[in-house]
Amino acid sequence: MTILAILLCLLALILFISYFKVDAFLSLVIISIVMAVLLGVPLGKIPSIVEKGVGNILGNLTLTVVFGAMLGKLIAESGAAQKIAEVMANIMGIKNIQWGLMITGFIVGIPLFYNVGFVLMVPIIFSVVYQYKFPAVYVGLPMLASMSVTHGFLPPHPSPVALVSMLNANMGVTLILGIVVAIPAVIVAGPVFSKTLKDIKTGPLKLFDMSKADSDPDRKKPGKANSFLSATLPVFLLIIVTAIPYFFPGKSEFLSFISAPLTVMLLSLIVATYTLGIRQGRSVREIMLVYSEAVKDISMILLIIAGSGIFKEVMETSGVSLTLAAGMEKLPVHPLILGWMIAGLIRVCIGSATVSALTAAGVVMPLVAQSGINPNLMVLSLGAGSLLFSHVNDSGFWMFKEYFNVSVKDTLRSWSVMEIIVSVVGLAGVLVLNALM
Repeated sequence: MTILAILLCLLALILFISYFKVDAFLSLVIISIVMAVLLGVPLGKIPSIVEKGVGNILGNLTLTVVFGAMLGKLIAESGAAQKIAEVMANIMGIKNIQWGLMITGFIVGIPLFYNVGFVLMVPIIFSVVYQYKFPAVYVGLPMLASMSVTHGFLPPHPSPVALVSMLNANMGVTLILGIVVAIPAVIVAGPVFSKTLKDIKTGPLKLFDMSKADSDPDRKKPGKANSFLSATLPVFLLIIVTAIPYFFPGKSEFLSFISAPLTVMLLSLIVATYTLGIRQGRSVREIMLVYSEAVKDISMILLIIAGSGIFKEVMETSGVSLTLAAGMEKLPVHPLILGWMIAGLIRVCIGSATVSALTAAGVVMPLVAQSGINPNLMVLSLGAGSLLFSHVNDSGFWMFKEYFNVSVKDTLRSWSVMEIIVSVVGLAGVLVLNALM
C-alpha cells in the first residue's frame, strides 16, 4: 500500500505539471501534502513538516544559488562571456571551431544558468555561421552540449547544489568528479555527434534578444585575463579548498570557513563586482540593479527546490524512506543506475531537469544511506538522468527549435539525441568512477 501511494503521487505530480500545466512548485507542495495524508501522517503535523522541509533545504543552499546567479548575470552583461568565446575561437582556429565553442560553452556554462547562457551564446554561434558559412547546428551543438552538462552536473547550478545538500555529498568533490564525467560526455555529444548533422538546414535567425552587454558600445569591456579569471574563480577556489586537506591533514577553523560553498561564492562575487563592474566603469548602483535582476531570474527555481524539500521531508517523517530503501535494495539494479532511471523517467514525463533530479533524490535518498553508495556519484547519476530526453514538454527543446529555426523532426534528431547521449555517457562515466573508487 505504501509503495502504491508513492507511485500514485509521483504519477499525479507528472500529470499536474505536464498535462494540467500546474506550476511545478505548487504541484510539489500539493502532492507532498496529499502524500503525507496517504502515508498516515497526522493532519496536525503536516504544516510543520512543510515548513521544516522548506527551511532545511533552502537554509543549506539559498545563499550559494543566489550568489551564483548574481555572478553569472554580471559575467553575461559585462561582456566577459563574449570575450571568452572570441578568445577560444582564435586559439582553436577555424578548422577546430567546434572544439573552441565547446570549451567556451563549458567555461561560460559553469557560472551561467542555462537559459541565460543559451541566449547569450546564440549570437556568437551565428556570427561564426555567417562569417565562415558553417551549418549552424553542426557548429552550435557542441557549445550547447557543454552548457547542458554544466547545468545538470556541476555546482554552483541550482540542481547539483540542492542534490549535494539532500544527499550529504561534498560540493568540491562533486565538482571535481563532475568535471571528470562531463568531459567525455560533451566530447561525444558535441563535436563527435554533430558531425552527423551537417545536412540540417536552418532558416534565418528570427528570435534574438540582444544582450545588454552589446547595448552600450561605448562601455569598457573586460580584457581576456579578467574575463577568464572572474568567470572561473569559484571553480578554482572550490577545487583548491577541496584538495588542501589531502595535502595538509588536520582540522582548521579557517579552512572550514573558507571551504564552505557560500564563502567561495561570496568571495568570487566580491572579486567580480570589482573586476567586471567597478573597474569597467559601472557604478555600484548599476551593479546592484544587475544583482536584483539576477535574484528575480532564479526566484521560481528556488521555490521548486523548496517544494522538493517538502517532498523529501514527508518521505523521512512518515518513515516510508526506510521501507522504500529496503524494497529497492532487493531490486537487481545497481543503485546508481536506479537513481538515473527514476530521474530519467520523471524528466521524460515532465520536461524539467531540475524537478526530475530533485524528485528522484527524495526517492533514492534512503537507499544512499543504507547501501553505502558514494553520495557524490549519486548526485552525478541523478544529474545525468535528469538530462535524459528533451522533447516537446521541455522549454529547452523549443528554444533550440525557434532560435535555430529548424523543424520539429530535425530538433528531435539533433537536440533531443544530444541530450540522450549526454545522459548515457554521463551515467557510464559515473559507473566507471564507482568501479575505480
